[in-house]
Amino acid sequence: MKTSQLVTLRIIALAFLLPGLAGLVISAMISTRYLETMPRMPVPEQVRMTPRNIHGTIVYQTAEEDARLNLVEYSAVGVFVIGLGLGLVYLEQWSSRRAREAEEDEWSEDTV
Repeated sequence: MKTSQLVTLRIIALAFLLPGLAGLVISAMISTRYLETMPRMPVPEQVRMTPRNIHGTIVYQTAEEDARLNLVEYSAVGVFVIGLGLGLVYLEQWSSRRAREAEEDEWSEDTV
């Protein structure tokens, strides 16, 4: 791979990794807020009938709140995994390029 392609791959990997990580932090913040504010028993009057286990504590939320948190969590994990995969490809390409350069340098020193 050319240097420009490696730089582009690194930027794209970071462009996925960082938002994915930010999404995971946001979902953790939402979960913590749910843990502090949501009732521990079902409340049919508020339509809080959907259970969610947060760190061993069951809280009850609406179906919309559950769908919203699921969307944030799964999207963040998906984006993060894509970034992680691209980062691994970048590291593999970078290390193979460095190994080739080191091998070429080794041979050039022998001929001098």
